[in-house]
Amino acid sequence: MAVMKVIEVLANSDKSWEDATKKAVKQASKSVKNIKSVFVQSQSAVVNDDEVTEFRVNLKITFEVN
Repeated sequence: MAVMKVIEVLANSDKSWEDATKKAVKQASKSVKNIKSVFVQSQSAVVNDDEVTEFRVNLKITFEVN
């Protein structure tokens, strides 16, 4: 039987929500092994001078615990 654990992570990118998600997984994988899935709980963006300047994601990362 596999035991799974979920952590919540916040990440940002100046490119896209997808890029922010990829950055979050890459960073989390440095200390968390066996990542199995990512659930994007919410997305938001920062606007400066009528331009989107930052994309933000709130993720739940699921990983297998040995």
